[in-house]
Amino acid sequence: MNTALILVDVQNDYFKGGRNELVNPEQSVAQAERALTLFREKDLPIIYIQHINLQEGATFFLPNSDGIKIHEQIYPLAKEKIITKHFPDSFFKTELHEYLKALDIKRLVICGMMSHMCIDTTVRMAKQLGYEVLLLADACTTKDLSWKDTLIPAEIVHKTFMASLQGTFGKVIDTDCLEYEISAI
Repeated sequence: MNTALILVDVQNDYFKGGRNELVNPEQSVAQAERALTLFREKDLPIIYIQHINLQEGATFFLPNSDGIKIHEQIYPLAKEKIITKHFPDSFFKTELHEYLKALDIKRLVICGMMSHMCIDTTVRMAKQLGYEVLLLADACTTKDLSWKDTLIPAEIVHKTFMASLQGTFGKVIDTDCLEYEISAI
């Protein structure tokens, strides 16, 4: 099956010193790097999604800032595709779907940041567009949220979103299982 790796928003603003630091982004990017290495070894398509926030009042991923740069640990090679987006959904008003169709991609391996926002939205849209989705849970992360004066720790936010996506919208796995999953290609 034609499979591509989609790395969503693994950008500097989510790391230490960034404008919207997440919880344990270093651990997530290390797992994303493992997936990236596997895809490079197998010469499979790799697509980076880079969010540039054009919304009024935006506080991170600001145009022309260091925060929008793709993290150095998984920096793209010249032959790897970068698609810019301006909304949480990696497909909305981007060339992603057309690009994947041109490559005859049927299955997506998705990872990146943030679990509760751009990962959730992208996975749900990918399923709606007919793709089979493998979501790498340990190669994603998020941040603490609050609701009605209650702090919801990032770990709970992440696990809740992985649980809600599992089954109906895709298969949620850890990176350790990835080689087995794509070896049947």
